[in-house]
Amino acid sequence: MENYDYDLESIQEARTLARKGKKAQTELAHFTANQIDTIIRKMVETAQENAVLLAKMAVEETGFGKVEDKIFKNHHASTELYQFIKDMKTVGVIKDDPERKIIEIAEPMGLLMGIIPSTNPTSTVIYKAIISIKARNGIVISPHPSALKATMKAAQLMNDAAVSAGAPDNIVTCISKPSMQATNELMRSEEVALIIATGGAAMVKAAYSVGKPALGVGPGNVPSYIEKTADIKQAVADIIASKTFDNGTICASEQAVIVEEELESQVVSEFQRQGGYFMTEEETAKVSQKLFVKGHAMNARLVGRSPKVIAEAAGISIPDGTKVLLGRQNGVGEGYPLSYEKLTTVLGFYTVKDWEEACETSIALLNNGGVGHSFAIHTQDRELLMKFAEKPVFRILVNTGSTQGGVGASTAISPAFTLGCGTWGGSATSDNVTPEHLINIKRMACGIKPINNPYAENQYSTVQTTQRTNAQSADMESLIKELVSFFKESGE
Repeated sequence: MENYDYDLESIQEARTLARKGKKAQTELAHFTANQIDTIIRKMVETAQENAVLLAKMAVEETGFGKVEDKIFKNHHASTELYQFIKDMKTVGVIKDDPERKIIEIAEPMGLLMGIIPSTNPTSTVIYKAIISIKARNGIVISPHPSALKATMKAAQLMNDAAVSAGAPDNIVTCISKPSMQATNELMRSEEVALIIATGGAAMVKAAYSVGKPALGVGPGNVPSYIEKTADIKQAVADIIASKTFDNGTICASEQAVIVEEELESQVVSEFQRQGGYFMTEEETAKVSQKLFVKGHAMNARLVGRSPKVIAEAAGISIPDGTKVLLGRQNGVGEGYPLSYEKLTTVLGFYTVKDWEEACETSIALLNNGGVGHSFAIHTQDRELLMKFAEKPVFRILVNTGSTQGGVGASTAISPAFTLGCGTWGGSATSDNVTPEHLINIKRMACGIKPINNPYAENQYSTVQTTQRTNAQSADMESLIKELVSFFKESGE
């Protein structure tokens, strides 16, 4: 048997999966809402049953994060997500407005492509598979090579669960021979209708550049401002719980803490009491040198790692039980490495004179790689809070950890692992992506007013058209009622 080059095999696999996925999706497009709900409930059940297995696989394969937090991610991506989307209308008639005589009908987009990050290799698969099928789409997964086994296992479990509940086989598939060539082939495949990209900035940019619809995310360089009216003990607890969740691998996690001068000693003492270690200037420099490679790109070996691992890599000593490392920064941008995104257990720390300077520092940090994403504030001052509503982000998270708040675990925001940054952050959406972002909406509209064009040269022709429109109105209303009935029956 002839041996083929790996890149050629990966390209062929991508083409094959696209064809199989499109065939399966074409069949799924005719399923009713009840059939779809049966399928996703089975997927949710399977994800919950395998949450521990998948979490262990992800940590063992990548070394990123914590098993217990990845278990919660898998739960959030399935059970919590289902509770949010179960009553969402994505099949048949989703809106009927008799007064305006307009009917909206949901149609699937087709076969989707999901790009999966190594930091969340199983929860993101579960989440994207469920929201895709809820909207009657199929999905083919492009995994990160360093998380291949965990990603493939999650995709296999989701496909098997869907098939066991009546879905066509290959409705969820995953590349087993990942390569840039295979990813590019999928992105440009005529079978793929939309790309959902979660990952590094280069990959997301590539998804937007292939000439077809894409939903991508931007980086999150999240500032967290502890204002003088805040409950300091609770604010520090929220920030530590958020930043240490899965060792900081979620892009919504805090990257810098901002406090006013009059609060500094209290905040520092509270961080120290709860497990924060404030590095010296020399220690901060050592950690920064190890934390980044090629400018501001994170060292993959320190992504999602504990403070102990980071400290050992940097050659510094820290107290036992340290939960998060903090380094003081006096500016933003070049020369201030902790002012950039750090998907690990390290925070920049800023002291400012007042809320105006806090505002300026927050904007500088957001413009340093986090515009459009998220901002956190701890305050009891509603009037001041509204001033911070002007920040260039689409998630302003109040009195909660930004990780849990951003993904909808501690807030009423949509549960999601793809968080759009809007046009400010280079995204096509500013929302947490849900099944409603994955449907096409067909509108059936009946004429409700006579045509009266004062600019028409031949008014007689216009009147004739008006009479014809009015004469047809009754017949059209009858036809639309029949169509509504048809779509509602097919969507039950």
